[in-house]
Amino acid sequence: MFNPDVGWIQNTNNTPFNASGRDSPVASDYRVYMANNPENYRGVHAVQVLENKTDFTLDSLIEAAYDPFLPAFEDLIPDLLLVTAVDQISGLNTENSNNPAIAPTTTNQVSIQSEILEYIDLLRNWDFNWSVDSEETSLAIYYAQNLMAAVADEAAESNTNIYEYMADRSTLTQQLIALRAAAEELTNDFGDWRVPWGEINRYQRLNGNIVQDFNDGEPSIPVGFASGRWGSLASFGARTYPGTNRMYGTSGNSFVAVVEFGERLTAKAITAGGLQSDPSSPHFDDQAEMYANGEFRDVLFYRQDVEANLERAYNPGR
Repeated sequence: MFNPDVGWIQNTNNTPFNASGRDSPVASDYRVYMANNPENYRGVHAVQVLENKTDFTLDSLIEAAYDPFLPAFEDLIPDLLLVTAVDQISGLNTENSNNPAIAPTTTNQVSIQSEILEYIDLLRNWDFNWSVDSEETSLAIYYAQNLMAAVADEAAESNTNIYEYMADRSTLTQQLIALRAAAEELTNDFGDWRVPWGEINRYQRLNGNIVQDFNDGEPSIPVGFASGRWGSLASFGARTYPGTNRMYGTSGNSFVAVVEFGERLTAKAITAGGLQSDPSSPHFDDQAEMYANGEFRDVLFYRQDVEANLERAYNPGR
């Protein structure tokens, strides 16, 4: 593609056949081995924020890049929302309906099924947007992680993309079991199944090591954006580690920049944490809060801008 009429090109390690909307390459023009990456939810989201948009500024492009929508849950949540009464849970007639996660045989059966309805009701009015305060984001992501683990073997055996399998072929029973498992996991780790996403999803840099020894007892910063696997454009790949209940990010957005070309180049950027590996340096973590909040610094591209902002100057070898 060269200067497509739509005015943009996007790629999220996904298919190139959605790279420029209607101006994208046509899959049938190429051998199948030329591009075998499937579409992903991040790519779907990228097209949504770029379509029919021609007046981006640096600031509005940053805003678009941090759009909080998680399109995966448009596909993964709706089946659950059809459940509105206890008898729909107790009446499930599948091979897994005796699973104690949804149909226990003890006297607390109705109580547990009512709890499942509470989980569903929390998600019912969710707008599928992440935020540090969102309890829905926490429950939904833990639900999706549990569902993914439950159907991974089935998806592999059927040679089906795992996300397509979760959305289109997982059973309601599997979904309800994954939802209850998610709530139990949150309760066990945080004392309640209603937990703000920022309490779980954290940025932590304790020292200059490449591999951090994450620790729930040490300072960390809440991050609102989520994994790109659920469609978050601002991607924060986080998970738990031995000895932690919180999830700490190690992949996704690292260095991010927006650039405007013209007679004079203008750019803004952000780097995860800071540019120094020495914890005693003020630049060890001076970008951490900005990173978590999606706030960018000006790029000092021209000599006069650099000299105007010098902390110190030196000549190599002196």
